[in-house]
Amino acid sequence: MAASSRLSELGIELPAVAAPLASYVPALRSGNYVYTAGQLPLVEGELIATGKVGSQVDEATAQECARICILNGLAAVASVVGGIDKISRIVKVVGFVASDPSFSGQPVVINGASDLLGEIFGDAGVHARSAVGVAVLPKDAPVEIEMIVEVVD
Repeated sequence: MAASSRLSELGIELPAVAAPLASYVPALRSGNYVYTAGQLPLVEGELIATGKVGSQVDEATAQECARICILNGLAAVASVVGGIDKISRIVKVVGFVASDPSFSGQPVVINGASDLLGEIFGDAGVHARSAVGVAVLPKDAPVEIEMIVEVVD
């Protein structure tokens, strides 16, 4: 099933590409791969949550942030290749979680993104991944995600 059809079936619409916060582009194609910049949980230009996961942001909210980050990443990819149906494989996801020092559930948070990729792309959504705890992220976001995807013409 095409990714665009699957999104419709799930009731999900890709957002507009988030404007860069500094000197970079949201996504860059090199050959058959697209690399995204780090994507924040922005909805219409606003963060849906701020703060450290484990103290100011609960795990469920952080997982939702991860889902939004990955949708923003997919929108960025789609914008440089002519649509989401050009994505043939999710290769790698790197998730950063602004974490309270006592929080160690970064993999569970980033599952919010990974599980959604599986729902959209099926086996082609299975990917390599890192989930890293960090002290702070831009704009005090709780989650930031970047990805590498393979595309076809």
